[in-house]
Amino acid sequence: MPETSAFLKLDGISKHYGGVFALNNVHFEASKASIHAILGENGAGKSTLMKSLVGVVHPEEGSILLEGQRLRMSGSGDAAEHGIVCIFQELSIVPDLNVAANICLADPPRTRLGLIDRKKQARLARETLQDMGVGLDIDVHSKVADLPLSKRQIVEIAKAVIRKPKVLILDEATSALTAADVEPVMALLRRLRDEGTLILFISHRMHEVEALADTCSVFRNGEHVETFATGSRSDEEIVQMMIGKPLSQIFPEKAGETPEAPPYLETSGLSWNDKLKGVDLDVRPCEIVGLGGLDGQGQQEVLQALAGVLRGVAGHIRIGEQTEVPNGPRGGLTEGYRVALVPEDRKTGGLFLPQSIANNLTAPILERISPRGVVSGSEEHARIDEMIRTLQIKVSSADLAVSTLSGGNQQKVVIAKWLATKPKLLLLIDPTRGIDVGTKQEIYRLLRDLANDGLAILFYTTDYDELIGLCDRALVMYDGRINAELSGDQLTEQNILSSALNMGVGAEERVS
Repeated sequence: MPETSAFLKLDGISKHYGGVFALNNVHFEASKASIHAILGENGAGKSTLMKSLVGVVHPEEGSILLEGQRLRMSGSGDAAEHGIVCIFQELSIVPDLNVAANICLADPPRTRLGLIDRKKQARLARETLQDMGVGLDIDVHSKVADLPLSKRQIVEIAKAVIRKPKVLILDEATSALTAADVEPVMALLRRLRDEGTLILFISHRMHEVEALADTCSVFRNGEHVETFATGSRSDEEIVQMMIGKPLSQIFPEKAGETPEAPPYLETSGLSWNDKLKGVDLDVRPCEIVGLGGLDGQGQQEVLQALAGVLRGVAGHIRIGEQTEVPNGPRGGLTEGYRVALVPEDRKTGGLFLPQSIANNLTAPILERISPRGVVSGSEEHARIDEMIRTLQIKVSSADLAVSTLSGGNQQKVVIAKWLATKPKLLLLIDPTRGIDVGTKQEIYRLLRDLANDGLAILFYTTDYDELIGLCDRALVMYDGRINAELSGDQLTEQNILSSALNMGVGAEERVS
C-alpha cells in the first residue's frame, strides 16, 4: 500500500514566461511507492512542473524536496543523480543508433580500455526488456529509426527503467503504444510502484488513469486545483475541474440522418500486400466514419492507400470521379481528388519542427499562393491568419518555431495545414493522440462543423469513446477486412470490442 508521508514535496513553485504564469504558487505532495496521476489540459502547467522536477526549467520561487532534502539542480544530470528520471512525450532516443545503444545511452558499459563494451551493452538491453516484460520481440541490434512508433516508445521507457529511478515521470508515455503493449507497460509500472518507486503519470486517457493510479492531482491555468484518491471523483467531476465544462458537452451533436448525397469515396476489394484483404467501404459528404478495431488490423494502411502513400494497391476504388488511388500524396491534392491525410505522428510525419508556424501552415499550398513562382505576402498572411483563427491555435506570433507549441496546438497546426488545401475527403490517423480533453473537444467540434459543411471524413482512432461519441458510423476492422459496420444504437463499446476480437457480427451480416 502507498505510504502516507510526503516522499516528494513542492512548496510554492512559481514560473512565468513574460506576463503569463506557467506555474503559480504550486504546493504539491506525492508518496513513495505510489502511482500519482497528473491531470489537466495542455497549458495547465503539467509539463512545466515535470521539467522543474528534472532541472530543465528553473522556477523563480519555491523549493523542491525529495525525502526531506531540498534539491538544487542545474540540469537533468543532477536530477538523475537524485534518482529522478522523466520520459517526455517527445522521444529523446537517437534514431541512428541501435536499440542497445539507446537503452544504455546514459551510462554505457566500458571495457578496461574505456571503450564501450558492445557485447555487454546488448546483454543489458535484452535483460532490461525481459525484466520489463514488454518489447521482447525487439532486436536490440536493430536501428531505432527502423522501428514503429510503439516500439520506439518502449525503447524510451527501457532507457529510463535501466537507471532504476526513485521517481519515474511519464509524460503521455502510453499514448504511442499499441493496445497489445499498454497492459504489459501498466503491469511494469505497478511492479515498480510495489518495489518502492514513486511514479508521476501524465495522461489524457482517463481509463488508463482509473486502472493504474492510486492518487490524482488536477492542474488548471498553472495552479494545483485538487488532489484526491482515484475513484473518489467521477469523470464528470474531473473534467469539470480540468476545463470548467461538463463531460456531456465534449462531443458535438450528430447529424442524426444518413446524408442523401452519393458517396465521395467508395472501395470494393481494396487490397495491398498481406495487410489489406478486400476492404469494402464508402464515405459520403457530411459524414464522419470511424475505423476501429485492435491495432495493426489494416486501419492505417487503408488511409495511406487512399492518400496515395502505398504502391501496388489493388481493388475497385472511386474518389470523386477518379477510379484509382492518387499517384502519391501530391496527386491526392489535385482537383480531381481533393484528398488530405493527417498522419499518425505529428513530430516525424506532420511538422517541420525547427521551421516557423507560418512555414508549416503554408507548406502544402505554396504553389497556390505563389503566382509566377513568387510567394504573395498578402495572400500568405491572409491564409495564415484564417487558419490560426479557424483552429483557434494559441500562439503569440506565427514566426515562432512550431516546436515551441504545446502538443495540442502542434496538432492543430497539422490539421490546419491540410485543411488549407480545401479537401473534399479528409483522412486522419489517431488525430487526438496525446492531447488534452479541452483541445480534443475543439477538434471534435471542428470535425463536426466540417462534416456539416459537406466534407467527407474517414479517420482511425484507438479511442472507443471517439467512435461512439463522434462518428456517424464505425467500421471495425479485423485481419485486413471490415468485420462489422455499426451505427445508431448498435454503436456501443461492447459491439466494437466483440467485433474487434472477431466475436461479433461478421462482414456478411453487418449491423446498422
